[in-house]
Amino acid sequence: MKESEIKIWKDKIDGMDQIQLARLLRFGPVGHPVFDKTLPLCTYFDKRFKELGGMTPSISKSIGWDP
Repeated sequence: MKESEIKIWKDKIDGMDQIQLARLLRFGPVGHPVFDKTLPLCTYFDKRFKELGGMTPSISKSIGWDP
């Protein structure tokens, strides 16, 4: 992935709220670049999600299991 693409994804992550990040974590497709541990996006996503409070029981219940 090019540096410009990584920047685009970082901007997208920054623009997402806690619930949006939780949905991506739960329902993101296999192979999604945000969860590729070889890319810096994985660490960036984790840090941002934790800063916003992570996966709380109430958020988990609100997003359910159906995308």
